[in-house]
Amino acid sequence: MKLFDVARFAVVPALFLFGALAEAGSARAEDKVLAKINGTEIRESDLALAEAEVGAEVANIPAPNRRRLLLEFLIEMQLYSDAADGEKLTSGPEFERRLAYWNTRAKRDAYYERAVKEAIGEGVVRSLYDEKVKDIAPEEEVEASHILVETEEQAQALADQARDGGDFAKLATEHSKDPGSKANGGKLGYFSKGQMVKEFDEAAFSLQKGEISKPVKSQFGWHVIKVEDRRLKPVPTFEEVKGQISHAMEQQKGQQVSKELRDKATIEYVDGEIREQVEKEAAAQAARQQMFDQQMNEQLQKKQDQEKLEKEAQ
Repeated sequence: MKLFDVARFAVVPALFLFGALAEAGSARAEDKVLAKINGTEIRESDLALAEAEVGAEVANIPAPNRRRLLLEFLIEMQLYSDAADGEKLTSGPEFERRLAYWNTRAKRDAYYERAVKEAIGEGVVRSLYDEKVKDIAPEEEVEASHILVETEEQAQALADQARDGGDFAKLATEHSKDPGSKANGGKLGYFSKGQMVKEFDEAAFSLQKGEISKPVKSQFGWHVIKVEDRRLKPVPTFEEVKGQISHAMEQQKGQQVSKELRDKATIEYVDGEIREQVEKEAAAQAARQQMFDQQMNEQLQKKQDQEKLEKEAQ
């Protein structure tokens, strides 16, 4: 979706009918006016609604510029809405269908906010973070640089130069064939065991801080490795991961709420093709569940039989 795709405006004007949803939680005086279009006010609450709709498209834009883009989005939407009023396009079956759709969408969003998002407060996210952090085992990582060349002889000569006092970063910039690191003096940053190819990984973790390796052969060529630092991998801070945790919890909670609502509803698929797809998916899911239950029962029976044999042997 493009932020200023005018085709969107034809189905979005009803958003302004739902401005009260955002205004309910704060006094009107706090909901400041950001712009006026032919006397119609656009407020902070409208900006919040727009961000909820198209915010993902502008998430990487700096906050001040993002606010400006969202406001321009709302201004153009209001202009198209006013033009629709002027040409008396706000009646008839097609328009009523659009209004009904956005009314349903607004009610869905209101319930989602209450039943899902409000259930995932920062306190809940923090609790899960604290619980998971306790389970993180200390993991060693190294910071290394390397020089990649084609032959063992080249690698040995460069290793000797580096050990004799040569500037490793300069040697990497001048001789390395690795386009991803040579411009940065061969620096690879920190990595844990298993992140590099086996030969490189084993050599790097066998070195102490400041040591330079012998030539190491891998599928990419011959490496000379220098370990710049060794440390225990720092645990990610709450601020670094709270967005990921919150998103994952919101998805899980959303699935739970959706299932609860579906279980209480009577849903009839009238379209024959779609109904057939649903029935096939339901049958496949039932078969998977039956197989899982059977495997669990077999494992339980084996455990009970083993316990019985052990008891009889005593």
